[in-house]
Amino acid sequence: MSNRLRIIGGQWRSRIIGFPDIPGLRPTPNRVRETAFNWLQFDLADAVCLDLFAGSGALGLEALSRGAAHATLVESHPAACLALRDNARKLGAVANVVQSDVMRYLAGTPQAFHVAFLDPPFGQGLVAECCRLLETRGWLGPAALIYIEAERQLDLSALPSGWQLLRSKTAGEVGYHLYLRQPPAGAPTPESAAT
Repeated sequence: MSNRLRIIGGQWRSRIIGFPDIPGLRPTPNRVRETAFNWLQFDLADAVCLDLFAGSGALGLEALSRGAAHATLVESHPAACLALRDNARKLGAVANVVQSDVMRYLAGTPQAFHVAFLDPPFGQGLVAECCRLLETRGWLGPAALIYIEAERQLDLSALPSGWQLLRSKTAGEVGYHLYLRQPPAGAPTPESAAT
């Protein structure tokens, strides 16, 4: 595989992972990834993470390197999934690679995640619907963090009303943002539903 990227921090710092040359597969740039994980550095220990449109695995594998307990990486392209599984095996990562269309995956049986990474292909209008499904179908814990990476000019006003913007930056044509989920008062949480 000709495409390679480096894990920036944590237990696998400086390890190289490879990924296939697939149109539209656009790993998070190093500078953006470093900033995003600085934002998340105190929230990853033992976290259960969801990496949608996982692509190269840059976000999910970086989260695992920095102390996340488990990550589910969802990717539709067979060759990308093969590379994700191979990289996870080489690193010894506790990761579940799911080959699926993201919308189909989000229509399935939910699990509440602590951190969700959302980095869809640019220009396809996927962010708002993915966020709606994350919120309404039970994919997020009560104080989950949601990292969104999208085209710089994307209007994010349609995101769920309970999400609080914590951080936001741009780099070139990329806008990246960190949200905190604050469920409506009185809304059931996975914990309360189980009691």
